[in-house]
Formats: sequence, C-alpha cells, structure tokens
Amino acid sequence: MIANVLTEIGVEALNKTFSYKIPEVLKDKIKVGSRVLIPFGPQKIEGFVLSIENLNEENLNYKLKNIIDVVDDFPVLNEELLELGKYISKTTYSTLINAYQVMLPTALKAKEKNKVSIKTKSYIILNKSKNEVKKYIENNKRGKKQNELLLCLLETPKIEKSIFDYSVVKALIEKGYIKIIEEEVYRLDNKISEEKKDIVLTEKQKEITNTIINSINHNDIFLLYGVTGSGKTEVYIEVIKNVLKKGKQAIMLVPEISLTPQMVSRFTNVFGDDIAVLHSGLSNGEKYDEYRKIINGEVNIVIGARSAIFAPLKNIGVIIIDEEHTSSYKQDNHPRYNAIDIAKVRSKTHNCPLILGSATPSLESYARAKKGVYKLLELITRVGKSKLPTVNIIDMKDEIKKGYSTFSRELLKQIEKRLQNKEQIILLLNRRGYSTFITCKDCGFTHKCPNCDISLTYHKTSNTMRCHYCGYADKKLDTCPECGSHELKDLGTGTQKIEEELNKIFPEAKIVRMDVDTTSRKGSHEKIINDFKHEKYDILLGTQMIAKGLDFPKVTLVGVINADTSLNIPDFRSGERTFQLLSQVSGRAGRSDIPGEVIIQTFNPEHYSIILTKTHDYEAFYNKEMFIRKQMSYPPFYYITLVRILSKDYQKGMEASKKISDYLKKNLDVKSIVLGPTTSIMYKINNIYRFQCIIKYKFDNNLDKVLTKILNHYKLDKDINVEIDNNPNKL
Repeated sequence: MIANVLTEIGVEALNKTFSYKIPEVLKDKIKVGSRVLIPFGPQKIEGFVLSIENLNEENLNYKLKNIIDVVDDFPVLNEELLELGKYISKTTYSTLINAYQVMLPTALKAKEKNKVSIKTKSYIILNKSKNEVKKYIENNKRGKKQNELLLCLLETPKIEKSIFDYSVVKALIEKGYIKIIEEEVYRLDNKISEEKKDIVLTEKQKEITNTIINSINHNDIFLLYGVTGSGKTEVYIEVIKNVLKKGKQAIMLVPEISLTPQMVSRFTNVFGDDIAVLHSGLSNGEKYDEYRKIINGEVNIVIGARSAIFAPLKNIGVIIIDEEHTSSYKQDNHPRYNAIDIAKVRSKTHNCPLILGSATPSLESYARAKKGVYKLLELITRVGKSKLPTVNIIDMKDEIKKGYSTFSRELLKQIEKRLQNKEQIILLLNRRGYSTFITCKDCGFTHKCPNCDISLTYHKTSNTMRCHYCGYADKKLDTCPECGSHELKDLGTGTQKIEEELNKIFPEAKIVRMDVDTTSRKGSHEKIINDFKHEKYDILLGTQMIAKGLDFPKVTLVGVINADTSLNIPDFRSGERTFQLLSQVSGRAGRSDIPGEVIIQTFNPEHYSIILTKTHDYEAFYNKEMFIRKQMSYPPFYYITLVRILSKDYQKGMEASKKISDYLKKNLDVKSIVLGPTTSIMYKINNIYRFQCIIKYKFDNNLDKVLTKILNHYKLDKDINVEIDNNPNKL
C-alpha cells in the first residue's frame, strides 16, 4: 500500500504530495489524515497522509521509501477538514500545507520537534482485596502512617500519590498492598466562578430564539442585530441548549481573547464542563488537551477566538459569531482566511444555522440582511430597567484653548463624581505605550525604527523605544543624534502616560491598565477583568480590547480620549470603524439600573460617525455610509482584492508593481477597476519595501486565472514576493 503525503515544507515549489510505502507494521495505524514521519532527502520531516492507494510497488518503475512512523494514535485531519483546507488554499492563494497547519494547535502541526506530552497524575489504588487489607491493618501495630493510607483507600478508590510520604508508599508497594497508576489530567480547568442563575427571556428574545431553533437542520444565516445590553448572549445560550437536546454540537466565536473568560464563565455556569476553549492565550499543552477533548467526543461546545472555527466537531448544530463586525476574524498573515467565510462553509456542510451577532454590524452584513440574503433579527431595546447611556461630545479645540489637553473639564468633573459615588469608570484610548513618538525640539529629528518606515513608541516602564511592527527595541535617547541637543520631547499620548496623569489628578483612585503590554502574561486578561468586576479597581483604562462585550454592572461612566485616532487612518472603512468602536465602548456604560453616561473627546465634533454615536442611530449611519460607498465604488457595492508586491530592493519592487498593474489592466474585465501601483501606507516593514495594486470588481471571470498567472510567474523569483488578499482589512 502507498500513501500520498503532503510535507511540512510550505514553499510553493513543494505544494504537492509525495508517495511513500506503508510498512506492514504500520498498515493498521495509518489512515487518511494521519500525521506521519517520513524521510525527505537527508532529513526526517513530518507530513499529512492525503490519500492511500492499494498499489503494488513492483508495478512502479521507481523505488519508494518507507514511512518511518505514525506520529499520533488518531488521524489529525478528518474528512471535513481535509476538504476545508483545499477551500482555504484555493481562496487565499496559499499552499495546501499552510492551510492545514493554520487549523491545528501547535502540538498537532506537521513539524518535527513540536512534541507536547500528555499530562498525567499519579494515584495510589489497592492491589489486594479489602479483607486482606483490613487483616494487615489489624496486625500492623507499628505502621501508623501505612495504616492511615490503607484506611483512606478503604474509603476512597484512589488517592493522589503526592499526599503521602514516599517512604510509606514505597513500603506498601513492596509488600504488594498498593500500586501506582497514571491517569491523564487536563491542564485547563474551567471552574464555575459564579452562582448559577436561571435565564428568563423577554418576549422578543423568545421570539428570536424560536425562529433560530426552527432553523436547526437548515442552512440559514441570521444577522442578530441587537443594541448593547439587549441580551444577545442569553439568546445564544438558549439556542445552544436546544441544539444539545437534539444531540448536536455548537461553536461559539468571540473576537478578542479578553472576552473569552467572561463568555466561558457564563457558559460554564449553564453547561458545566461540556466546553472546550481554544484561543492563542493558552499554552501549547492546554491547546493540545482542549483539542483532544473535542476529537475524543468529550465536549459538545467549543468557545474561542478566530481559530476555534476549525474545531473538529462531528455533528455541528449551530455556529455563532459574536461581534461579527470585528476585523480580528480575518487573519492578516498567510493564509488570509476569514472565520466568517469558513463558518459559512462549515454550516453548509453540517446543514445548520449560522448566527452573526452585533450591535454595530458590518455594512456588508447589514446590506445582505436588507436584501434578504441573511435573515435579519433585531433586539432594539436593552434588557430590564437599563437604558442606553446619554452621550456627550466634547470639542477638544475649545478645551485646549483653556489649557486642558488630555482630559476635558467635563470628563474630570464626571470622573470625580463617579469616584465619590463609588461607581466605576472605563476610559478608552486607542493607543498603547507612553507616548506616540520622541522628537527633537531644535532640529525636528524623530526617533524612527531602522527597519520600518515608522516612528518608535516610547514605553516608560521599560524606558525603551519600540517598533510595534517588527519588534525592534532601543533605549530612549538622552541627546539628539543629529544636533546633540538635549531638548527631546515626547509627543502624543499613550495608555501609560494617561495612567500617570490620572494617578496625579486622582491619587486615591485605584486604576488598572489593560493593553498589549499589561496582558502579555498568561491569565492576565482574566485577572484584570475579574478584579475590576469585583470592584478592586475604580477605573479601567485600556485600548480597543476593553471596547467590546464586557459586562460590568457598576460602570456608569465611559470616557473616550482621542476619538479621532481611527478616523484619521487613510482607509475607506475608517468612518465605519470609528462608529463601531465608539458605539461598542459606549455600550459598557449603564448596564444595570444606574443610568450611564459617555463622554467622547474629539477634534471633529461635526463628523457623522461621531454625531450619530450620540443618538445611537445605526440605521442613519448605515444610510450615510452606504451613500458614500456607492459614490466611491467600495464594498458592499464592489468586491476588493489587494495585490501586494514585496521586495528588499526598492527599484525592483517598483518595476515589478508597474508590470503587474499593466498586466491586470490589460487582462481583467473592462468593468473591473485597477488602482495603482502605489506604495502601501506602511511602505517599509522589517527592511522590506511594500507596493500595492487595488482591484475593485462586481464580477470578473478572469480574476482567478489572472492572479494565479501572476503568482506562478513570481513564485521562484528571489527578489520579488507577491501576496493576494481578498476583501482585505486594511488597504
């Protein structure tokens, strides 16, 4: 028998299978989807078995090498995931091995030396009958500790080995009364952290839940548009309860790791330990355990971030994607898949409903719902007595004239009021670090990354300048390298700087910062969220990760510092992203009986994205933004594909981008629009120059053929690398 194996090497030239002979000893172990160890030239590497043929090697005119070994006791890729990998490879223009690797936790990827062991715990059990043990205890007058151990085992079938002294355990093993067994234990413990509460649905929630439940066993896509605090999570839970009753399983995606602890906590209080958790914040061992729980059929619900969409459940009854508008569902590096697209494919395969939930749906999703492609479900009021917060927009141009540059007078006044009332406050700044950049007042020098076209960000706690693109770090300069001046000034405002200022103004306030720097340690997201929920802090200061999904009943004030940050990015989605961010963070206020207030500080108080946040008017925003998108030929009226050209040589990159642009213009449909070539917004990252062409199209039969031809032309070129990104997050 012969196995066709896809190797772990992800280069385009090796994007094919290689045939290997299956040795007799491995015939019963190797299946399609198995991970195997193979000889490849002088080295040993891993790969996946994609097919098995019942061929006789004698009929071949060449000699095959043997598979060395099978790596796992089970096929890592099932039939559905094997087909899904082909879909990802085709739609993202990636190699097949890259498509398969992205689906799997590190411990199961095809890569030698990626081994993670199963964690076990040692237990003591009886090795003789209870009567024999009792007789031994009666006669063993001196062995008090031995008797204690044996008496415990007469009451309990097994005891952790670590509880008793090694000498006592060893003596009883030698006498044959006990023995040691090893049992697997899972590294992640999803404890029930709150009291179990019965969910009582409103009439509207019941109506929506019933609509979705009636769709189980049908491939319908629902857009659940519900304002913040309207009880979307209760709907998800009720739907999953019904799915489980029908013997089916569920996948629930959340956009940020920071949201996972709260969601898992709510779900474990309802579903107990019937849950596996998958996200990048877990250790390799924890991911391995959670994945094997799913493969072994020990759980029926999977909760996690983007990659959880690949969970190998065998009988999916519903897929839920919360905060569906979030850009983090799209992977920015190769393969550039979108979890929503994968969810659509899987829901079709399993013939089950897909629920896309959001208080601020993406324009594309809402447009599809309006057209009837998706089924629109709406929750337009908050649950219970809580009301949407009042929003106050502050023009910072006026505040700066009065000497208030970071905090407006109104925001300071409202923070003071909340602190006196023992209520909590959330402050959003869409930027981390201490300051944006450091510059010389005398000559204008700015400390930039030597590898990228970007100024370095100052981090005060480590006194370093860091590049958030390539990871370069350097000590903060004391003197200007250009003119020798000591007049170096930090400009812009980061979360560290805001925290420092808050501590000066409100020395009694307990402040916690939540950004990439403070959440790099394992479990830090969960700790900050739990501490704030249990009122150990008065003020939660953070970046975008605090804007979505978090539920804190005591938060009555939300302040947004520099609301314009996302508005000033040169991207057609900047208005949409600003409205979504401001609406989402506003939704953290007033989620209980105490009314909430939001203060948005801006230099653009007349911009429609900011004005419409005040009235919580998504529909008006949608209509305004759709009018602009139509005029400019942007999604959802057109699809977009980005062709990026990368080179270490600026001249060669520019020349290649011109050739590619000309080829696209000549060979695509006449109705398709080709823009460029231009340099990318970030035109140099890690010493690689970046150029791009943008293709706008409604329908183009030639597109796939043309893009494939371009990729094939440059795939062996050492100087030029071409990347294709369909429906990119950023232009």
